[in-house]
Amino acid sequence: MATGHADPQRRERILAATLDLIADEGVAGVSHRKIAARARVPLGSMTYHFSGIDELLREAFRLFTDHIVELFDTRLSAPADRDQARAAVADLIHTLSDGSRRDLVLTQELYTLAARQPSYRELTHAWMARSRIHLEKHFDPDTARQLDALIEGLTLHRALAQEPHDRALTLEAVTRITTTESS
Repeated sequence: MATGHADPQRRERILAATLDLIADEGVAGVSHRKIAARARVPLGSMTYHFSGIDELLREAFRLFTDHIVELFDTRLSAPADRDQARAAVADLIHTLSDGSRRDLVLTQELYTLAARQPSYRELTHAWMARSRIHLEKHFDPDTARQLDALIEGLTLHRALAQEPHDRALTLEAVTRITTTESS
C-alpha cells in the first residue's frame, strides 16, 4: 500500500471507513483514531485531509447522498411514460428497502444529525432537492415532493417490517399520489 502523497486513494479510503464506522457504531462511535485504523492510514493523515471531525462527517455523508441520488437517476432516467415512471418509483422503493442495511442506518444517522444541527439540515435539503429533480422528469413539483416523502416512508416501513408489504401495495400508493397530481 502506498503512503503519503503517493497514496492518491487515501482520502477516499478515509471517507469510506467513516461511513462504515457510522453504519457499525453510529455517529457517536466515530473518532479520528477509529477511522484511521479502519482506513489503514496514519492518524496524522486525518487532519491533513480534513480540518476536523465535522468536515469529515459532512464529506462522508455527501458521498453517501451522491450514492442514493445515483440510484434515483438509474431508476428514473429510462421511463418513457407515466405508468413506467410509477413502476420505476415502486422499484426504487423496493431497491432501497431490500438493499443494504448499511444504507438504511446511514440514512437514519444523517437524519438524526440534521434534526440537531443546521449544517447537516442543509445537506439533507440539498439531497432532497437532487432527488426531486429526477422525480420532476415525470411528475409536477408538488407531486415530486409528495413522492419523495412516500419513498422515504415506505422504504423505512418495508425495511423495518417483520413482514414487508409487497410491490403491488407500493405501486398502488405511488399511483394514488400521481393520479391526483396538480397541474
